[in-house]
Amino acid sequence: MMNWDPTLPYNQLPDLPPNEDIETKEILKQTILARAALAELKQAAELIPNQSMLINTLPIMEARASSEIENVVTTTDKLFQSLQLQKSEQDPATKEALQYRTALFSGFNSLATKPLCVQTAVIVCSEIKGREMDIRKITGTSLRNGITGNIIYTPPEGETLIRDKLSNWEKFIHYNDDLDPLIILAVAHYQFEAIHPFTDGNGRTGRILNSLLLIEKGLLHLPILYLSRYIIENKEDYYRCLLDVTAKQNWSQWIIYILKGIEDTAKWTVAKIEAIKHLAEETATYIKHKLPQIYSRELVDLLFEQPYIRITHIEDKAIAKRQTASKYLKELCEIGVLQEYVRGREKLFIHNKLMELLRGDSNIVAPYSLH
Repeated sequence: MMNWDPTLPYNQLPDLPPNEDIETKEILKQTILARAALAELKQAAELIPNQSMLINTLPIMEARASSEIENVVTTTDKLFQSLQLQKSEQDPATKEALQYRTALFSGFNSLATKPLCVQTAVIVCSEIKGREMDIRKITGTSLRNGITGNIIYTPPEGETLIRDKLSNWEKFIHYNDDLDPLIILAVAHYQFEAIHPFTDGNGRTGRILNSLLLIEKGLLHLPILYLSRYIIENKEDYYRCLLDVTAKQNWSQWIIYILKGIEDTAKWTVAKIEAIKHLAEETATYIKHKLPQIYSRELVDLLFEQPYIRITHIEDKAIAKRQTASKYLKELCEIGVLQEYVRGREKLFIHNKLMELLRGDSNIVAPYSLH
C-alpha cells in the first residue's frame, strides 16, 4: 500500500486500469442487476410517445440535485420558472443550476461528432461555469472537509502531468472492450474526480460525463439517468468510498457503490416515467371530456414539455394564434389543469399536477374528476 498524504499533491495517482481485481464475483453480480435496471429504463424511455417530455423535464431535476451536492441550492419550481425568464432576472444559484442543463445538452450533442474525450469535459465544464475553462495550471488546489476545514485530498499538480493522466483516462474508456461498460464508468468516474482537472466544476462535469458514457456505450439513447439524487441520499458513503480508493486502493467498495446507484436510479426513473405517462393519459382524457373544442394531442404534449407554459409556447408550436392561445390557457385554468402565475409583466401558467411529480420522490397525484 502506498504512503498517501492528503496534504501533498497526489502526483503518484496510478494510471488505469487498476492493478486490483475489478471483476470480483460480487461486482459482476451487482453489474447484472444494474444492467437489467438500465435495460428497463431504456425501454421505458423508448416506449413513451413524446420523448420531449423526458428531455425537457428530467434534466432539470438532475440539474437541481447535482448543483445541490456542490451547495448551489435552488428549487425545481424556480428552475422551470427561470427557463421562461431573461438571464438578468434569474438568481445566481438558479442560473448556475440551469447552466448544468445547458452543459448536459452540449455534451450530448458533441457525441454526434466526436467520442467522449478530454475536449468533451472542457466543453461541459465551460458551460457549467458560464465561462471558458481549461485544464488546471495553478498550484495550491486542495479539497477540505466542510466542517473541520482539514485538507482531505490534494489532486495532482502540473498541467503536463494532469494532461497525461487525462489521456490515460480517455484511453481506458475506449480501449477496454473486455470490461463491462458500467465497471468502466465507475472506475473512470473515480479517476476523473481524483485528477480534478479544473479549478472548479469537477464534480458536476464528472456526473454529466457518466450520463454521456452510458449513451456512447449504447446503454441509453437519452441523457436521463442521473446519479445525483442517489449521491445526495448516500453522500457520506460517496466521499468515504472515493477516499478509500485513494488511501487503500479499495476499488471493490467504490464500484459496487456506483453500480447500486445506477440500479437504484434506473428503477426510480422508470417509476417516474410511468407516473408522468399515466398523468399524461389521464390529463388527455380529462381535457377531451371537459374541453373537447380545444383538445388536441399536440396541446396535451406541450403541457408536459413545459410545466411552466406561456402563450408564446402555443404560438410557436402552431397550435393556435395569440388570442386563441390565451383563451385556451384561461379555460385550462378554469378546469383546474393549469394555474395562472404572474411574474412582473410576464404571465406563466403552471401545470401543478406535473410539478408535484417533478418535485420529489412521490409518484402519486390526486386524479382529475370527470364529474
